Amino acid sequence: MNETKKLKGRDLITIGIFSALYFILNLAAMITGFVPVLWLLLPGVAGVLTGIPFMLMGSKVQKPGAILIMGLITAVLYFVTGQFTVLLLITFAVACILSEAYRAITKYDNRFIHMAISFILFCYGMLGSPLAIWVYKDSFLTQIQQNGMSAEYVESLSGLISVPMLIALCISPIVGGAIGALISKGLFRKHFRKARIV
Repeated sequence: MNETKKLKGRDLITIGIFSALYFILNLAAMITGFVPVLWLLLPGVAGVLTGIPFMLMGSKVQKPGAILIMGLITAVLYFVTGQFTVLLLITFAVACILSEAYRAITKYDNRFIHMAISFILFCYGMLGSPLAIWVYKDSFLTQIQQNGMSAEYVESLSGLISVPMLIALCISPIVGGAIGALISKGLFRKHFRKARIV
């Protein structure tokens, strides 16, 4: 590997900082899950909120492994906080690999379209969280009620489980990721470039 493409200490610090910001904003997206329909569209909601740290990190660290490390840090933080399930682990791992692979195929081109597609692929990582309700429906509903969710919430959530909602869930990373990327693009132009952050 070319020396300039190797991750250095400064790169790892940058990845760590933006990964922490990504995790905090992702948690904020999960909090919106108190509204059942927003929880079922979590990957899209997270995409809207987390575009900035992902796009900034990708702009500053244009090297192999950056996205995989960001994904690993996020996974570890979720595991420590007890939020990671096997299903989420699988979708998150696949999404990180696809996002990293796309960056490699495009030779870490920083044009907006490539960054946005990489981010959208990364957004699919959160698919495993709401997808669990389709995979483990009865046991999952029982579990969240035992964990403190009200009967009204569980009933409302159960009523939303349908094929159209599943399709909406699968499309949500594209919509939310695109919105999050566009928000980042606007901020890059108006604020970040002026502040010489990127």
